[in-house]
Amino acid sequence: MRTSPLAPVLALLLPLLCGLGEADEHDHEYKDGDEVVLWMNTVGPYHNRQETYKYFSLPFCVGNKKSISHYHETLGEALQGTELEFSGLDIKFKEDVFQTTYCNIELDKEKHKSFVYAVKNHYWYQMYIDDLPIWGIVGEADENAESQYLWTYKKLEIGYKDNKIVDVNLTSESKVKLVPNTKIPLSYSVKWKKSEVKFESRFDKYLDPSFFQHRIHWFSIFNSFMMVIFLVGLVSMILMRTLRKDYARYSKEEEIDDMERDLGDEYGWKQVHGDVFRPATNPVMFTALIGSGSQVFFVSLIVIVVAIFGDLYTERGSMLSTAIFVYAATSPVNGYFGGSLYSRQGGRKWIKQMFVSAFLIPAMVCGTAFFINFIAIYYHASRAIPFGTMVAVACICFFVILPLNLVGTILGRNLSGQPNFPCRVNAVPRPIPEKKWFMEPAVIVCLGGILPFGSIFIEMYFIFTSFWAYKIYYVYGFMLLVLVILCIVTVCVTIVCTYFLLNAEDYRWQWTSFLAAASTSAYVYMYSIYYFFFKTKMYGFFQTSFYFGYMALFSLALGVMCGAVGYMGTSAFVRKIYTNVKID
Repeated sequence: MRTSPLAPVLALLLPLLCGLGEADEHDHEYKDGDEVVLWMNTVGPYHNRQETYKYFSLPFCVGNKKSISHYHETLGEALQGTELEFSGLDIKFKEDVFQTTYCNIELDKEKHKSFVYAVKNHYWYQMYIDDLPIWGIVGEADENAESQYLWTYKKLEIGYKDNKIVDVNLTSESKVKLVPNTKIPLSYSVKWKKSEVKFESRFDKYLDPSFFQHRIHWFSIFNSFMMVIFLVGLVSMILMRTLRKDYARYSKEEEIDDMERDLGDEYGWKQVHGDVFRPATNPVMFTALIGSGSQVFFVSLIVIVVAIFGDLYTERGSMLSTAIFVYAATSPVNGYFGGSLYSRQGGRKWIKQMFVSAFLIPAMVCGTAFFINFIAIYYHASRAIPFGTMVAVACICFFVILPLNLVGTILGRNLSGQPNFPCRVNAVPRPIPEKKWFMEPAVIVCLGGILPFGSIFIEMYFIFTSFWAYKIYYVYGFMLLVLVILCIVTVCVTIVCTYFLLNAEDYRWQWTSFLAAASTSAYVYMYSIYYFFFKTKMYGFFQTSFYFGYMALFSLALGVMCGAVGYMGTSAFVRKIYTNVKID
C-alpha cells in the first residue's frame, strides 16, 4: 500500500499508548525468490458484511511453513476488526507452484457441522497478498440444498510488473462433498505472469465506475445544485424585499406621531429586539452541541479533501485512522466555537462546558461501539475491539482531545467571548403571543430537515452501499460537492424558518434553528430503515444491531453538524438585520 502522510504519527503514537506494535515497513519491492506472504483475514456470511470471524474459526488447516507474527498497522485497522493470520503457504516471487496439497482436514462431526453451517449461510473469506484483497467462497450446496460441498483447491494467479505485484486473482476449484469422518485434502497452486498494470493503478480493478458514475449520480448532483440556486435566489428575493419594506417603514418613524408609531409597529421581528439575543436555555449543552458540530464539519471537510488527493481506499483502515487523527487535531475548533459562544451568553461554568463539549461526540461513539462490542464478543466475531485498542482510544480522549479542547476554549473566551450584541437584552422576557400552528417551533423543526435531506438522499444511497455492501467508495469529489450543497441548503432553510419565527414575535430562535437543521438526521435515519429492509439481505441479531447502532451514530453526527452549520448561518443573519435596524 502507498504510505499515508499520517503513518509516521500513528507509528509513534500507538506503541506508546497501548503497545499495538510496529507499523509494517514493507516497500512492496521484491527480488526473484523473495518470500510473498498470503495473509488470511476473515470469513463470514456474504449478506452480512460486518459479521466477520477469524478465518481459522472455521476448521481450515494451516500450511507447513512457519507462522509469521502480525501487528496492526493502524488504529483504524484494529477498530475495523482486521484479523490477519499467516496461511502457512510457501509462495516466492516469480516462482510458479504446481498444484500442491498443503494439509488435510480430518472431518469429524463438529468440523462437518461448522462447514455445513458456513456453506448454507453463503460464507465468504478474505485474504491479502501484498495488501491486495482477495475474496473466495467457502463452498456451495446442490440445487436441493441436501448436500454441501467444500472448495478445496486455491488457484492463485499473480501479476507482476518489474519487481512489484500489481494484480492477484483467485479461482476456487475441486469441489468435495462434506461427509463426516472423512479426510479432505486442501491444495494450492501459484502462477506468475507479467502484467502491464501500473503499480499506482493496481486498485482500479476493485472500483466500480459504472455504479458510482451512473447517470443518476450525476443527475442527483445537478438536481441538488439547482435546488441551491433556487433556494439562494428565493431567500435573497423574499427576505431582502421584505426587509427593505421593514427598514423603509421603520425609517419613517420620525415622520409620524407617537400614536401612529404605536399602532403601526405592534408586529414583526423588530418587536423582539430586546429578547432575541437572550441566552439559550441549557446553554452548556447548547454551546457544546455547536462546538461539537463545528468540529465534525471541519473533520468531514478535511478528511474528504485528504481522501481526494490521498486515495485512502487503497489502505486498510486508513480512512478511520485519518478521521481519528483529524478529529483529535481539530479539538481546538470545538473549544473555540463552543467556549466563545458560552462566554458571549454569560455562562460562568466554563470548565463544565469544556468537559461536556470535549466528550460529547467521543461518549456517543464509545458508548455505541462498546455496546456493539459486547455483542461481537458474545458472537466471537472479529469485530470485537481488543482491550489495548480501547485503552488507546481512551488515552487519545484524555491526553490529546481534552488538552487541545482546553486550549481552544481559552482562546475562544479571550478572543471572541465578549457579548457584543447590537441590541440590549431586556431584564424581563417578553410574552410570546399566540400564533398559527404551522409557526410553532415544533412544526418548524419537523419541516426544516426535508429540503436538506432531499439534497443528499441520492448520495446517501451510494454511501450506504459502499459501507454495507461490497463496494469501494472513491468518488470523494462528489462527496465534497454534496457537503457544500448540504451546508448551503441548510443555512438557507434555517434562515427562512427563523425569519418567520421572529416575525411571529417568537424569539426562541436559537434552539429552533439548531433543531430545524439537525432534523435532517431524523430523515436520514428513517431512510436507513427503508434501506435495511428493501435494499439489503442482512439478517441476524449481530448484523442488525451493528447496522442500526452505527447508523444511529452516523445520523446523530450528521445532525449535530447540520445543526451547528444552520445555527451559525442563522446567527449571522439575525445579527445582520438587528445591526442594520440599530435599535437602542
